[in-house]
Amino acid sequence: MAKGRILIAEDKCKGCNLCVYQCPVNILKLDTTKTNKKGYTPVMVTDPDKCIACTFCAMICPDSVITVERFVKEG
Repeated sequence: MAKGRILIAEDKCKGCNLCVYQCPVNILKLDTTKTNKKGYTPVMVTDPDKCIACTFCAMICPDSVITVERFVKEG
């Protein structure tokens, strides 16, 4: 089964929440403990091991701050 790792450019994230709503495994949420350099609350990954590398989050992001690394998990 494909797995992935989500990389977020936190300093560029505007906290629009589009990726949060698009994630089929519900592992994204706004990190209310942080504010980035632009004054926005960035998104965070709550459970990286559950990422299925669908790339929906990266595709919906209007500012292209999300990158998904896709790999096949062995075992």
